[in-house]
Amino acid sequence: MNNNFFKTGGLSLLVSAFLIGCATGPRFSSEPIPNLQSVNEKTVELTEEELQYWGSKDLLNDTIPGMSVNRAYEELLKDYEGKTVIVAVLDSGIDIEHEDLEGVVWTNIDEIPENGTDDDNNGFIDDIHGWNFLGDVVEENLEFTRIVRDFQDSFEGKLESEIAEENLEDFKLYKAAKAEYDKELNMAQANLDRYVMMNNQLQEAEESIKIELDTDVLTIENVTAFKPQDDIATNQKMLLLNVMNNIGEDLQDIQDQLAEAMAYFKNKIKYHLNLGLYARAKILGDDADDFSSKIYGNNEVSGPNEDKEDAKHGTHVAGIIAANRANQKGIKGVAENVLIMPIRAVPDGDEYDKDIALGIRYAVDNGASIINTSFGKYFSKHPGWVNDAIKYAEKNDVLIVNAAGNEGINLDKKRVYPNDETPENPANIVDNFINVGSITSEYGKNLVSGFSNYGKSSVDVFAPGSSIYATTPLNTYEFLQGTSMAAPNVAGVAAMIRSIYPSLSAAQVKQVLMESGLSTDQEVILGGDPQETKPFDEISVSGKMVNMYNALILASKTK
Repeated sequence: MNNNFFKTGGLSLLVSAFLIGCATGPRFSSEPIPNLQSVNEKTVELTEEELQYWGSKDLLNDTIPGMSVNRAYEELLKDYEGKTVIVAVLDSGIDIEHEDLEGVVWTNIDEIPENGTDDDNNGFIDDIHGWNFLGDVVEENLEFTRIVRDFQDSFEGKLESEIAEENLEDFKLYKAAKAEYDKELNMAQANLDRYVMMNNQLQEAEESIKIELDTDVLTIENVTAFKPQDDIATNQKMLLLNVMNNIGEDLQDIQDQLAEAMAYFKNKIKYHLNLGLYARAKILGDDADDFSSKIYGNNEVSGPNEDKEDAKHGTHVAGIIAANRANQKGIKGVAENVLIMPIRAVPDGDEYDKDIALGIRYAVDNGASIINTSFGKYFSKHPGWVNDAIKYAEKNDVLIVNAAGNEGINLDKKRVYPNDETPENPANIVDNFINVGSITSEYGKNLVSGFSNYGKSSVDVFAPGSSIYATTPLNTYEFLQGTSMAAPNVAGVAAMIRSIYPSLSAAQVKQVLMESGLSTDQEVILGGDPQETKPFDEISVSGKMVNMYNALILASKTK
């Protein structure tokens, strides 16, 4: 052999030659599912079983645009068991006692339970199953409310020409936040007034005509037969018939819906838009603008309330990823061999940048290889803190799976936080961050969820997010929807890739998810507006929807 072989990098070439074709996990010879441009739209309603598990179905076999999860387990994974993967869920809290999360909740084995000591010296006392950065806080402001509150004394009534250059950026942020705040407050108050009026009119009409008819129950038939004696009674009859014919005959159910709507807007005004709330300072005692204080909150990852209602969102997300697939209860999560690390950092309102940045760092430092971030906002006081945390995750080979948002807008034109790019600079700042939009169970023009954000340079992939059935607190299960549900579906697929192919980096897993998905040039409705359509393959970076079957095949061939 030529002596110059080793000096010129020949050894590296030799090693590379032996590595080619040698997978660290099983190598699948199966053919991937092809893009199916001509699949007929499913015109019949889904069965109950199909509706509950549509995200796991297969487009080719079932004509349902799921992620082929069942097919992957049946055809590819039946003879293989991978390594355990930790997936951190930054969310509203998780009911870790849920029957269908038994055995899949992360435990910090270096911490002795409830001894009041930081046994593992990570700064967090008794963090047995994760950490709660919110403490006992549940309801919070929206971010633009906090910005208005914090800057109004300095900037209200001022012109830009009166602002010092070093304060100009904060002034512009305040002006934008104030415009949004005024719009949202006016809208919330108008909606509350409208629903209160509707509820009062409906109740008055119902009680009045019940008395006139001497009955306890109103039906379309007896209301139609009612003969009003004055204009007031005539108007009440018309109102009831309009409601009963167009909404439903069950007046109590309609009043319950109105009560729910009134409660929503009352709470929005009371908490989200309340400039005098100061929940964090009063309850948690932490300064959200001071990044030097990093240890606060407690270890109650399910949240402070016994009903755990505020943990519904996080519990649902956790179940989508990893609900026990073998216990014959509830549902089957996307991934096996997963431990969920709960990190409570998202209140009823907008998350704080500080909590998210520290939550990401906690996840990385405690062994998570995937972080699910099903939240987002359009204003941010400290985006740099979160970006630095995302870069920290990248440095430590941790994949972040993020929900794209539910406003039905093009993120190429409007910035969202967090994301790995901006409308002004679409180049990604990291390679470990994947942004996920939502699809429905309908393969056709209605494929994209009406609420889902999209964007050719700002959203990476799409996944099932409409009407997703999963775990909710106190051993219950519900259908919820949002890109918040699409992200954990992708996180589950990513977890299986990292479980079976642990040598693949976070960046490689992201590329596998994007390149292996299914695409179509079908024109799809965007933002729920039939007048706004684009080909599906032009509304995200990959132009694809995630497919677990294909992802595992591609992962098996990736070095």
